[in-house]
Amino acid sequence: MGVVQDMTATLVLVVAGVLAGMLNAVAGGGTFLSFPALVWLGVPPIMANATATLTAMPGYMGSAWAYRGDVSAEGTLRLRPIVAIAAAGGLVGAGLLLVTPGDAFVGIVPWLLLAATVLFAAGPRLLEAIRHRGSGDMGPVPSGLAIFLVSVYGGYFNGGLGIMLLAVLGLIGFTNLHGMNGLKNALSALLSVVSVATYAAAGLIAWNSALVLAVATTVGGVVGARYARRIRRTDLLRAGIVAVGITMTIIFFVA
Repeated sequence: MGVVQDMTATLVLVVAGVLAGMLNAVAGGGTFLSFPALVWLGVPPIMANATATLTAMPGYMGSAWAYRGDVSAEGTLRLRPIVAIAAAGGLVGAGLLLVTPGDAFVGIVPWLLLAATVLFAAGPRLLEAIRHRGSGDMGPVPSGLAIFLVSVYGGYFNGGLGIMLLAVLGLIGFTNLHGMNGLKNALSALLSVVSVATYAAAGLIAWNSALVLAVATTVGGVVGARYARRIRRTDLLRAGIVAVGITMTIIFFVA
């Protein structure tokens, strides 16, 4: 019976990881699969959140490297202050997760998934509205505060982080979409490193599950990147991912 359970758990992680990697490579939203899969297998929600963040880290690093030539400073903040502020925010967010009681986090999770789903669904229109608004000039203090707050969120919970970072970068004056994507990926990688280091030090990583999920997510990312250019109806794909997010949100609300 134990062998069957182990095989089932491995199969669930492989399928969830491959699909999550493919979604992240094409449009994002892989967290809607990897996090619930870990919880469904019995990993405590806080540990599942930490483990899902770890398995997303290689994808962020690969994407950041691919965009490395496009990243440049825009707006009122230079790159070094942005990176430093993001690292500090990530540490605060990870620290908040460590002191959050398990029962309290279980109650927060549905709301986090709901927020991530709404952000993912509204992402294209939100970014379009920011682009129409033109370059922002919030000043260094408000810009730094915006980066800090979204980084705290990213250190606490990974879902919906990408679109939040893009929105904030647009608000503080970034206009080059390739540069925004590159910096978004770099900051996501940084926040993952900072968060995972904190989680690992606190013993919150389910390493056996993380290894399987990380390999599967990497494979899914390679496959997704290969076929991403062939997808013509990304609106239908995004609608499907939103449907998954809504379903997972409802399940966590009623569970």
